[in-house]
Amino acid sequence: MFDEILFPVDDSEQAAAATDHALTVAAKHEATLHVLNVADTNQLSLARVQGDVVDALISEGERAVEETADRARQQGVTTVTDVIQGQPYRSIIEYADNVDIDLIVMPTHGRRKLERFLMGSTTERVLRRSTVPVLTVRPGEDSLPAYPYDSVLVPTDGSDAAGTAVELGIDLAAHSGSAFHALSIVEISGLGEDVVSEDGFAAVEEQAQDVVDDAVALAEETGLADTTGTVGHGLSIYEEVISYVEDHDIAAIVVGTQGRSGVERYLLGSVAEYLVRTAPVPVLTVQAAE
Repeated sequence: MFDEILFPVDDSEQAAAATDHALTVAAKHEATLHVLNVADTNQLSLARVQGDVVDALISEGERAVEETADRARQQGVTTVTDVIQGQPYRSIIEYADNVDIDLIVMPTHGRRKLERFLMGSTTERVLRRSTVPVLTVRPGEDSLPAYPYDSVLVPTDGSDAAGTAVELGIDLAAHSGSAFHALSIVEISGLGEDVVSEDGFAAVEEQAQDVVDDAVALAEETGLADTTGTVGHGLSIYEEVISYVEDHDIAAIVVGTQGRSGVERYLLGSVAEYLVRTAPVPVLTVQAAE
């Protein structure tokens, strides 16, 4: 499923949970792990881009990638290391495209929370622009679910983005032998006056049930035996998703994003971004298929 995995590292000490998770995913898939550092020369003025400053950035990057690569090799994972110069998010995306990466694994931030892996800078930009699925891990979580995951949740609203996530979630569940959960939330606060009526609400709920049923049917057609479809209700989609994760011991979430210009409900910047920021489990994001 994943043959080439990219794990960008920065010059701070990587969170152990994120690094361990990336190594485990690579090992389980017998994938090549690409350990990449981007020396962020984009932040330097033209007068400072030469000489000792760049040399120091590259030296720090080489140390960071070698530390991670050494750990990977100890686990029998084939590695490729590289240190390049540029703007981190652009360089990560370009590297992924050029090397035909199947999966990018990133912590939501580095050790120093205001630095480059802060949601809102590098990670967020990669999530918004990458056509490659991105698996994000919160470094603060000391006990992440084991990989392969024993359960996968896909929030879905029937959009193209959610449909792509459903397909990826099914593939992940099939590869992992895990339970597949499809969840559609009827967001009560988002209903207009014309929908609040009994008939209108019933129609919205029926539509949500159809979306869930379609996802479960597709999963079962693929051969998955352990499937669950649920329609939930609440004032907030993402809060209901988090509650479902906690109530059902979900190990990972797969969520679709609409990319740079979409405005659908699971667009990064709303539900998907909140899940990446706050979910107690890894979140796998994927752009809608074009």
